[in-house]
Amino acid sequence: MCGFIGIFGPEGSHVAGEIYEGLLAVQHRGQDAAGITTFTDAFHVKKGRGLVIEVFNERNMARLQGNLGVGHVRYPTVGAGDDEDAQPFHHTYPIGVSMAHNGNVTNFAELNDHLSNTRPNSSCDLEVILWVLQDALSERLRASAGAHLDADDVFHAVTQVYEKVKGAYSVVATIADHGLLAFRDPFGIKPICFGERTNAEGTSYACASESVVLDVNGYDRTLDIGPGEAVFVDQDRIIHRRSLGDQPHRPCIFEWVYFARPDSFLDDVSVYKTRRRFGQALARQWKESGSPIPDVVVPIPDSARDAALAMALELDVPYREGLVKNRYIGRTFIMPNQASRQSSIRRKMNPIKLELEGKNVLLVDDSIVRGNTSRRIVKMVREAGALSVCFAVTSPPLVAPCPYGIDMASKTEFIADNRSVEDIANSLGVDRLLYLDRDAMNEAARVGNTAIEAFCNACFTGDYPTGDISIERLQYIEEERHSHGDKAPTFG
Repeated sequence: MCGFIGIFGPEGSHVAGEIYEGLLAVQHRGQDAAGITTFTDAFHVKKGRGLVIEVFNERNMARLQGNLGVGHVRYPTVGAGDDEDAQPFHHTYPIGVSMAHNGNVTNFAELNDHLSNTRPNSSCDLEVILWVLQDALSERLRASAGAHLDADDVFHAVTQVYEKVKGAYSVVATIADHGLLAFRDPFGIKPICFGERTNAEGTSYACASESVVLDVNGYDRTLDIGPGEAVFVDQDRIIHRRSLGDQPHRPCIFEWVYFARPDSFLDDVSVYKTRRRFGQALARQWKESGSPIPDVVVPIPDSARDAALAMALELDVPYREGLVKNRYIGRTFIMPNQASRQSSIRRKMNPIKLELEGKNVLLVDDSIVRGNTSRRIVKMVREAGALSVCFAVTSPPLVAPCPYGIDMASKTEFIADNRSVEDIANSLGVDRLLYLDRDAMNEAARVGNTAIEAFCNACFTGDYPTGDISIERLQYIEEERHSHGDKAPTFG
């Protein structure tokens, strides 16, 4: 899981400021590194480790000139990533391309072995996508004796990526003196949207990993790029759009469960409304199971708030903010290792005792991965004087690792691995635990766009939609996750 934005602005404009604002809007998608690459007659680059506000300053922003640019925030799913792994990446020869992505290349090892005979500059899986695309563009350029690349050439290069690069990825690229390119993996697992904006300066085009990035910069979201689809805006500002794949659309359900901001739309489905539907479905399930009606419903901030409020309304009980989150502590789920997660949990939450003391409390969260944060919160709520503590989750138990760009856990780290719900409840120290039924979760999301026949549920089922995830491949990813070597691959 990473965040990105690409912008093609009017002639004479400088897009770095807009890219910076867009990266701030998706900082929740990655806190490890950030970068911006723009283009005039050459590429201008600034990237580094840290948050957006830590990487960029007035001096380095001033040199990011140009009306064509890409920005990225990184979330490392394997290792912490070296400095050279920060995106965007760019190559200047034989044709200039700058690129950023969100996702994982699942055949990274095989492709990287091939590239080791060329010139790999990093241990990031984005580089293999960049090399495959650029090689294909170069072939077409040579075939035309150096003539200008057209949309057919660009789309041919994307088909080469689809043929050779496996996994889940959404990609934005700027092609020097040619335009802006965006494309999505054949199954559409990772989200990407496209927008336009017209003002006194002219018309600008942008694509991003979440629609909120477009919103904050005043763009209208004009389309969600589909599975196996590419969009290319050429130098004449003509938009070319082509479907290059024939696989079923399987967007990642966890985007709506946890990752995305509530003010985003993904595949034309509101994240906010979907989470409210999760809460309503969970409340109905709570009542049907004969679970005790609580005195108060308390969300575990932040991504469970919308569902918790909907659940409280459906149960006709008060909704209360009983936990205060320190907003200067990052999301523990996306921190690079277990040690930083554990130390952050101790500083992350503080209870409001007067909302909890003497009450039967129902805590609502979006998911339980390892159980560390949940266990600590339950203990805090009990110490604050709650009479009982129940726990409701707006997704099913997580049981399978994700090879598509989410650092959930290795299989043995999941709290739900080989445990019953009752065993998990005992481990967390709660009086009752209820997970949302998987069919109910999927239906709640599908209400927003019935054209989506199914979602990727691999983390709940172990059924991987791309069909190429073997036990050996999962073992490789897990081994690299735990590697402390200097060149452990970093996936976006």
